Amino acid sequence: MKPVAYVLIGFFVLLQYPLWFGSGGALAYWRLQQGIDSQREENATLQERNRALQAEVVNLKSGLDAIEERARAELGMVKRDETFYQVVTNKTK
Repeated sequence: MKPVAYVLIGFFVLLQYPLWFGSGGALAYWRLQQGIDSQREENATLQERNRALQAEVVNLKSGLDAIEERARAELGMVKRDETFYQVVTNKTK
């Protein structure tokens, strides 16, 4: 009776191995779930970035204030009759 029980336990273990460690097993499912969670987080971050960029596009299309601000910040442009002062600090200390 004992050899039969050992054989049955051996078969049971062999049947369980693919369930836990096979390509469609619990371990693969857990790894896939981790990948899905990280992708969802990345998607949420990118969606927020897209919303901010879309708002900036709307501002640039609709108003001159946003265009002027961008020209001043990125291109260093000034209006007529304005005086531009540049402050240089000494970084050798």
